Amino acid sequence: MATLTAAKRLVVKIGSALLVDRNTGLLRSDWLHSLAQDVAWLKGQGTDVILVSSGSIALGRGVLGLPMATLPLEQSQAAAAVGQIRLARAYEEALTPHKITTAQVLVTLEDSADRRRYLNSRATLETLLGLGVVPIVNENDTVATDEIRYGDNDRLAAQIAVTVGADQLILLSDVDGFYSANPNEDALAKRFDIIEDITPEIEAMAGDAGSGLSKGGMKTKLLAGKMATAAGCDMAITEGSPLNPLKTLENGANCTWFIATVDPHAARKRWISAMKPRGEIVVDAGAARALSNGKSLLPAGIVEVSGDFGRGDPVSIMDPQARRLAQGLSRYTAQEADAIKGRKSTEIEATLGYPGRAVLIHRDDLAV
Repeated sequence: MATLTAAKRLVVKIGSALLVDRNTGLLRSDWLHSLAQDVAWLKGQGTDVILVSSGSIALGRGVLGLPMATLPLEQSQAAAAVGQIRLARAYEEALTPHKITTAQVLVTLEDSADRRRYLNSRATLETLLGLGVVPIVNENDTVATDEIRYGDNDRLAAQIAVTVGADQLILLSDVDGFYSANPNEDALAKRFDIIEDITPEIEAMAGDAGSGLSKGGMKTKLLAGKMATAAGCDMAITEGSPLNPLKTLENGANCTWFIATVDPHAARKRWISAMKPRGEIVVDAGAARALSNGKSLLPAGIVEVSGDFGRGDPVSIMDPQARRLAQGLSRYTAQEADAIKGRKSTEIEATLGYPGRAVLIHRDDLAV
């Protein structure tokens, strides 16, 4: 059975019904502060934590006095705009006493579908985590339309877990795991402790019912599980309503774990190595040795650039004897890479006329 303290990087999804009282429309402050205690505990264990949080529309709805019924798109966006600032402030106030800095990251489906936006999101999240920050991620409901929506934060949380190479994804839900049938309707429904393969039979057991404040049902959680486990990330569904829900899970609360069959970093490396290269980069002997030792590729080590690739495209990396060393995702276009080849990272801005990233291919984007 997986344990949270074993995770190097953890994504936690928090549903609206956990954060916002259904009857009053007010934030459940006691619960949020207990979650902050859990986050501080995990951070103390050396775990990176990202929170994917619903709640902006639910909070804004209460402030604006909008009905509990399904809202038109314009009213949902207005509620999100009002609620988002309150949601971000609530997380900041809960985590600041633990000396934890928070950041608000708003995304839409386009940010993962578009390669450039995906890379920007990934770089931002990686930088925040490297600085010890806890990112609070939510769908940007103020601008998202049906065509560019994730539509549920289960899927968004899985995408974020894949993006940052998380070890574990925890869905804090209003149910304590995955059941063979709806336990509210079938007394014989059985909860699964572990699911190692999401088969068609498992999918057939999922229902669509969600809570009054949330949009996701069990089917969306299975979709999230498929996405996460395929990328090497274990996923758990557990009831989130108790105080200190993460410690409660660690201490043996009911849950269902969906087990990944590969390591997240190995899965990413395989994905990169399987892509068709759009160009080729020849490096000098020093850069070849650095790559073999797990280092990133710096512009200074590049001898030659060929092909027509864009930012985020896969490129082959060759040693001075034209032997293939690795494949990686370039952080520059072919034209930019050619312009900065052989130069120090401190010379990039002067060469290109604008600030650039210090490395051309980060070690996390390299399959050696």
